[in-house]
Parts: sequence; structure tokens; C-alpha cells
Amino acid sequence: MNNEQLRKSIERQVKRMQRADKERPTLLAQSVFMGTLALLFVLPVIFGAYLGIWLDEMAEGYSIHWTIGLIVTGLVIGMTNVYLFIRERH
Repeated sequence: MNNEQLRKSIERQVKRMQRADKERPTLLAQSVFMGTLALLFVLPVIFGAYLGIWLDEMAEGYSIHWTIGLIVTGLVIGMTNVYLFIRERH
């Protein structure tokens, strides 16, 4: 490898490092991303819990069948939301 090839190789690496440094997400962007993931996961679980409690209160006697079932459904929906969001973004 002669000096010219070495110089070009180093210049390419420096440009690649500078571009990677510019494209690195900021702390605010990372915080927004994590907050979005949290909402995508938590909201279906909370909605399922509230809907399940309401349905269980409509039934006679003590029952938590709807609550447990809809919390688990909310977990599945939340995990699917997070998976699809991450797959779309990366």
C-alpha cells in the first residue's frame, strides 16, 4: 500500500466518523423515543385493566376473569405495538 492509498483510506474513515457523529441522536431524541415506546406498551394494558374491572363489576358476585384476561390481552397488544414501532424505525 503506497502513501496515496493510505491517505485516501484515512480520509474515507475520517469522513465516515464525522458523518456518524452528526447523525447520532441527541438525548432529547432518545428520550422521546423511549417515551413513545412506554406509551405504546402501557396504554393498552391500562385500558384492558379498566375495561376488565368495569366488565367484572357488571357481573354478579366477585370475579376477576375479565380483568385478568384483558390485562393479558393488553400486554400482547402492547408488545406487538413496540415490536412494530421498532421494526419500522430501524
